[in-house]
Amino acid sequence: MLEKIDIENVLFLDIETVPAFAEYSQLDERMKKLWNKKAERLNSYTNTTDENQSPEQLYGRAGIYSEFGKIICISVGAFLKGEFRIKSFAGHDEKALLAEFAELLNKRYNKPEHLLCAHNGKEFDFPYMARRMLVLGIAVPQILDLSGKKPWEVNHLDTMELWKFGDYKNFTSLDLLAAIFNIPTPKDDIDGSQVADVYYNQNDLPRIVHYCTKDVLTVAQIFRRYRGEPLIEEQAVVIV
Repeated sequence: MLEKIDIENVLFLDIETVPAFAEYSQLDERMKKLWNKKAERLNSYTNTTDENQSPEQLYGRAGIYSEFGKIICISVGAFLKGEFRIKSFAGHDEKALLAEFAELLNKRYNKPEHLLCAHNGKEFDFPYMARRMLVLGIAVPQILDLSGKKPWEVNHLDTMELWKFGDYKNFTSLDLLAAIFNIPTPKDDIDGSQVADVYYNQNDLPRIVHYCTKDVLTVAQIFRRYRGEPLIEEQAVVIV
């Protein structure tokens, strides 16, 4: 069925997230109490010893939870007239970058044939963006809003879900799929676990943006492999 999709109707994307604050100590008292409860649950899920990690120690993981994190970069890629064009929305002002991204979706990806595609997007990227928009008072674009939609009306593709073929594996990384399909790794500089350190301690947002664009390209490459198509050639990739 993938080969029937007009690939120019697909917007490929990836997001990078970090904890809302650089340090646990910067949380207000209400959010500290709520993070403490989250930390208790995280310890009960993952710790097999009696030595639980403190909320402070676990705070580095806060970025993966939309209630305790924020988006610092959204990179998107689209096929247009033989090129794969990549654009990034990035900055320290989360509301501004999300508003700009929402404007793109509302103007250019608002028809039934339009699709969003990400790796693990259904579990992470798509709901994270929608939740952060709600928190910041931004109307969720139709293509992201699932309320009232039937499953076949949800215009989301997920390269991880597509790989499962109905299996129930928990997770297959983008890097692993890139390796088995002989696609250059997007993790040759940093990976997701290092983003918060690069953002808060190294103050190097451009490095994160570059990493995010490589992830978007890799998602598109994997999608093409799923369709039995050749990889996008380097000269066809355009950063705008």
